[in-house]
Amino acid sequence: MKKTILLIHTGGTISMAMSAEGAVMPNKENPLMKESNKLNSLATIIEIEAFNLPSPHITPKEMLQLRNLIMEQTTATQIDGVVITHGTDTLEETAYFLELTTNLAIPIVLTGAMRSSNELGADGIYNLMEAIRVAVDDEARDKGVLVVMNDEVHLAVNTTKTSTSSVNTFQSPQYGPIGLITKSRILFHHAPIRRQYVDINNLSKRVAMLKVYAGMEEDLLDVVLACKYEGVVLEGLGQGNVPPSVVKGIESLIQRNIPVVLVSRCFNGIAEGVYGYIGGGKMLEDLGAIFATGINGQKARLKLLIGLNTTGEPLNLKDFFL
Repeated sequence: MKKTILLIHTGGTISMAMSAEGAVMPNKENPLMKESNKLNSLATIIEIEAFNLPSPHITPKEMLQLRNLIMEQTTATQIDGVVITHGTDTLEETAYFLELTTNLAIPIVLTGAMRSSNELGADGIYNLMEAIRVAVDDEARDKGVLVVMNDEVHLAVNTTKTSTSSVNTFQSPQYGPIGLITKSRILFHHAPIRRQYVDINNLSKRVAMLKVYAGMEEDLLDVVLACKYEGVVLEGLGQGNVPPSVVKGIESLIQRNIPVVLVSRCFNGIAEGVYGYIGGGKMLEDLGAIFATGINGQKARLKLLIGLNTTGEPLNLKDFFL
C-alpha cells in the first residue's frame, strides 16, 4: 500500500526558470506542479502551494504559516510524511524553525535546487523525487526535520549552505550527513539523540544578529537597544569572544533583561566561556551572556526568537540553548 505524502511548495530556484537574458526568475506557474505524474509511483501525493517566493523573501512569519499548515493538514488527514520544496538561501532556517516548532513522528523533509527548472542539468525534480523516497522510508521516522539534496540526508539542526552555486552546497560541518541515498535504498547511519519542541502561535518579539569583527564599534549595540529589539545574537570570535569596545554594550543589554546569545563565527567547534580577559567568553558568561551549543548564528537567532515568543510559561533560555 502506497504511503500518503503532503507535498508543499514555497518557491525558490527549484520552481524558477532562466530567461533568455540569463536572469533566474519565478514563474507565474510553478513548473513542479506539472511533474506530479512522475511522483505518483512513489506515493499518493497531496500537493499544496503555500506561497511562491524566492527564499530571501521568506521571513519567520512565513515559517510560522508553514508550520501551522503542516499541523492543520496532518491533524485533518492521515499523512505519512511531509516534503517541502524551498529556495536554498534560507532553507536551513525554515528547516530549523520547523524542527523546533513541530513534534511529529512522521518525516518532514525539505529540498531545493541549485539550478533552475530549464537549465542544463537541472537538479530540482531529481532532488524532489529523492526527498519523497526519504519521506516514505520507515527509518526516516522520529529523526526530526531533514534536508535532502544531492544524494544526502542531513539533520536540520546541523546542516548549512556552504557554497553559493554547487549542487553539493548543503553540508553538516563536524557531523556529516545522517544518511545516503542510492538507486535502491536509503541508508541511515546515525540519528539525533534528543529533540526540542516549543509551542508558539505568534512572533511579536524581535531578535537582531550581529557578526563580531576586529575593532567592532561600541555604538552598534546601542542601535539594538534604541530599536527596541528583545534579544540579540552575536557571532563572536573564536570560542565566543568579543573586542573590549562592545563589552559595555553587552552588559547594558543584559542589565535591561535583553538576552545576549553568543555563537562562534567559526565554521567548526563550539562556543563556550573559556577566556577571562575583557571581552573573553568567560567574562561574558559571568555577565549573563548565554552560549548556544552547536548551532550557527542564523539558527541561534531563530531559536532565541522562538524562545522569546513561546506560548505559556517563559523558557529558561540558558537551559534552552544547552
